[in-house]
Amino acid sequence: MTEHRQKLLIVEDDLGLQKQLKWSYEGFDVFCASNREDALTLLRAEEPDVVTLDLGLPPDPDGVTEGFAALDEMLKLKPDTKIIVASGHGARESALQAISAGAWDFYHKPLDIDELHLIVRRAFHVRELEVQNALLQQPDSDGALLLGTILTASPEMVKVARTIERIAPADISVLLLGASGTGKELLARGLHNASGRRDKPFVAINCGAIPDNLLESELFGHEKGAFTGAVKTTEGKIELAHGGTLFLDEVGDIPLALQVKLLRFLQERNIERIGGRKAIPIDVRVVCATHRNLSEMISDQTFRDDLFYRLAEVTINIPPLTARTGDAILLAKHFVSKFAREMNPTIKGMSTGALAAIDVWKWPGNVRELENRIKRAVIMAEGKFVTADDLDFSDGDEDDLLLNLKAAREASDRKAIKRAVARTEGNISSAAKLLGISRPTLYDLLKQYDLHV
Repeated sequence: MTEHRQKLLIVEDDLGLQKQLKWSYEGFDVFCASNREDALTLLRAEEPDVVTLDLGLPPDPDGVTEGFAALDEMLKLKPDTKIIVASGHGARESALQAISAGAWDFYHKPLDIDELHLIVRRAFHVRELEVQNALLQQPDSDGALLLGTILTASPEMVKVARTIERIAPADISVLLLGASGTGKELLARGLHNASGRRDKPFVAINCGAIPDNLLESELFGHEKGAFTGAVKTTEGKIELAHGGTLFLDEVGDIPLALQVKLLRFLQERNIERIGGRKAIPIDVRVVCATHRNLSEMISDQTFRDDLFYRLAEVTINIPPLTARTGDAILLAKHFVSKFAREMNPTIKGMSTGALAAIDVWKWPGNVRELENRIKRAVIMAEGKFVTADDLDFSDGDEDDLLLNLKAAREASDRKAIKRAVARTEGNISSAAKLLGISRPTLYDLLKQYDLHV
C-alpha cells in the first residue's frame, strides 16, 4: 500500500526478548522501548501503526498498572494505533481488560514467535485497509461521496468505484453485472448520488420478484378501470423516477413481451400507462443489474439484443467477495461492531480463529452471506468474542478452513472439549482425564475459548 517500510514499536523490558523480537522482524522498521516514557517518545517521533506492549513494565514489572497507563496514553496520542498486549500465564483477564480499554489484540507468554507474527501482520493489514478506506471516503472535486456508503479497500472494488465516479456525471445507461449479494443496488445508489441527479428520486424495482402479469403495471402504471381491481390511476416506477434514476434489478428476468415495451420507452423517452392514450414524457437515467449471462440469453433468444445495447452503454463487472483482497475481514469487523451495538453489547470483537476462518471461506453468498453469518454469530455468541464456532461454517465444505492451522486447532479443541464435558456431565476432573490433560489445563482452555460448563 505504501512505498515506506511498515513501522513496528516493541515495548518490552526484557532486553533479551526485545533483541530476539527485533531480529525476527527484518521486513519492518522496528523501534524498541523498555519503559512507558521511551515508548511514548518513540510513538510521537515515529508514529508506528502497530505496537506490541508488555503490560509488565518498570517500575511495576510484576503488575500491570504501568502497562495500562502506557496503553491509555498511547491511544490518546494515536487512537488508530493497533496495540497488541502481552498476556502472561494466568493473566488472560488483564488481556481482556486491555482489549476493552482499546487494545487491538493480545498474545500469550511464553512467546510463540510464529503466532505473534501472524497477529502483527494481520494488524498491519487491517490498518492499511483502514487508511485506504479513509482516503477513498474523502470527497472529490465536486463533493460527491460515492464511497461514503461503500466499505472497501480492495484494489478490485476500488477500480469499480473509480469507474462509477468517472461515468456518474455522464447521462448514460449503465449495466451492473455480478453475483447475488455483491452489492449491485448499493453501487447503483452510489452512481446516483455521484451524478447531477442526486437531489431527484432514486427508484428501484426488482424485476425478478414481481409476477410477469403485474410487472408491466409496476413499471408503466395504469389508468383507473384499465383492468379488474384498477380502482384508481396509479403512476408506475418509471414515472415516479422522473428527473432521477431508475434502477432495474434482475433485468434479465423481464419477459420478452415486456422487453419490447421497455425498448420503445428507451428509444422515445415517453410512456403510456396501461389503459391510457396519452404519451407522458419521462426524463430518467436507467441503471440495470443482473446476475444472469445476458450474452447467452441473447443467443437463446430470451433477451433482445437491441434492448441489451440500449441498457449497456457502459457495463461494469462487480467481483465476488472472494476476489476482493482483504474485504471479508474488513467488512466482518464492521458488521460485528454494528450488530454488537444493536443486539449484544457484551461482544468486543472476533477471535483469531474466527478471523482466520473468515479469511479462507469461499463466501458463495458474498457480502449478504457474510452479513447474515456475522449477525447470527453476534446474537448466539456466549463469550466476549465471536469465535469460528459461532460463525457456523459446518454447513459447507470445511476443507479450506482446515488448511489454516490456527483455525483448525481451535475448532478441534472446542469440539473435543465439548464432547468430553458432555460425556462426563460437566465433571471437570473426569473430562480432563478423558482429554488426557490436567484439570488446571482444562480450566485454562475453557477460559481461552469462552466455553461454559
